[in-house]
Amino acid sequence: MGTKTKAALGLMAAGGAALGGVAIHDLTQKKRAVLRNFPVIGHARYLLEGIRPMIQQYFIERDWDGRPFNKTTRQVIEDRSEGTKSEESFGTLRDVGRPGYEWLVHSMAPLEPPELEPRVMVGGPECTQPYSISLMNVSAMSFGALSANAIQALNEGAAAGGFAHDTGEGGLSDHHRHGGDLIWEIGTGYFGARTADGHFDPEKFRAKAADPQVKMVSLKLSQGAKPGLGGVLPGAKVTAEIARIRDVPEGQNCISPAQHSVFDTPRELIEFIRDMRVLAGGKPTGFKLCVTSKRDVLALCKAMIEVGSVPDFIIIDGSEGGTGAAPSEFEDHVGMPLTQGLMLFHNALVGAGLRDRIKLGASGKVAEGNDIVKRLIQGADFTNSARAMMMALGCIQSLKCSTDTCPAGVATQDPRRQKALDVPSKAQRVTRYHRATVDQALRLIASMGVRSAADLTPEMLRRNLEVDSNASYAELYRWLKPGELLTEPPEGWERDWRKASPDHFGFKGALH
Repeated sequence: MGTKTKAALGLMAAGGAALGGVAIHDLTQKKRAVLRNFPVIGHARYLLEGIRPMIQQYFIERDWDGRPFNKTTRQVIEDRSEGTKSEESFGTLRDVGRPGYEWLVHSMAPLEPPELEPRVMVGGPECTQPYSISLMNVSAMSFGALSANAIQALNEGAAAGGFAHDTGEGGLSDHHRHGGDLIWEIGTGYFGARTADGHFDPEKFRAKAADPQVKMVSLKLSQGAKPGLGGVLPGAKVTAEIARIRDVPEGQNCISPAQHSVFDTPRELIEFIRDMRVLAGGKPTGFKLCVTSKRDVLALCKAMIEVGSVPDFIIIDGSEGGTGAAPSEFEDHVGMPLTQGLMLFHNALVGAGLRDRIKLGASGKVAEGNDIVKRLIQGADFTNSARAMMMALGCIQSLKCSTDTCPAGVATQDPRRQKALDVPSKAQRVTRYHRATVDQALRLIASMGVRSAADLTPEMLRRNLEVDSNASYAELYRWLKPGELLTEPPEGWERDWRKASPDHFGFKGALH
């Protein structure tokens, strides 16, 4: 018998022994019934299950029906990030006749878009350091949820492009300090501004808010993808760096409670926002939330009136917003979608006579220029984008954010994986994507025959009702007049306005 034959037989014997070992393991383990019934070959089922999302995304889904973002949108972001053309040939792939399809109304006398991006001045009557914000900014994403390289690239991109970067609730890190304007977000854990027992620390907050790079401060009430839910960063992930940034013990579970400890009522919330502004040296101060009920929104409006103070801005997050991890019950079944939440809050502020002092931001699947324009029509003054900015960094929507195995190095703390994310080139991608998307929004606004976002009206956005009928947002929804709630609340608002109280949230047992 030759040497090669012996080697081959040896390999076959080793392979047989290995398969036999796998078979014995499968037959004796009790976790998976499929493997006990089909030893060895049953592993094919789990292998195919593991690669199913990739097969679905790359080979099966059509360009226009992928979720959360379809292939067409992902390609637009990729092209704009790379600075290449993102125009399409041969016409739209969308079914423009289906009920629910929405479109913008162009003008017979379109204008030329402005050469410079118009800015939005954020800062009410109590603000002494107003901030001029872009129409589109980086939405809240914490260091810890994103890698150090991803945070740094976003901040460098924001610095080069002149737009704001929301820190997320994970605190101010060294990776945020690369020249980009910051919106410092404070959540229920008060990370970076907390006492040893987890309460808000005014002096720590004052010291960090004084940083010139911090342009606005935001109190996070809830997140669109998981409203009403706290979170836990496992102790194994609480490194020395994250512990230092968040003011928490290294190696111990880092808990974000579901509820704030600094307020219990709408009145106390508005008073706290007022106090935060003072501590921040007069910088714009506001809060972010996924809208709950009309009554709670009106309770906040009543609290603003009675306290005599208003937030400088409110960011509305939609239930379609993103997250690193959340139970499917919360992602799929809790919270108000952005369209309804934004218009509800806008109208409530208008009806209460408060809208002219407060700027509204919109956050939830903002990815293209039409998304910006649509939200401006629905009541926003500016928009924030998270997942689209991640895609500009190179995110491939692998849906692995919670596993620490992000293949693009964006949503991971694995040193090897995040090292693949080259900061200088990815920062340029973020800047290019932002510029191209805002430019398209301005071109759309000009095509609608108006010179600024302030001139957009609900008549300019229409929706198909049936195959042969449509209506504008002016017809579909009731838009309140300034101060209308204070004089004669209209039907659909009167009961909630009457029952809303600045001294408690919720319904207190009453039916909506």
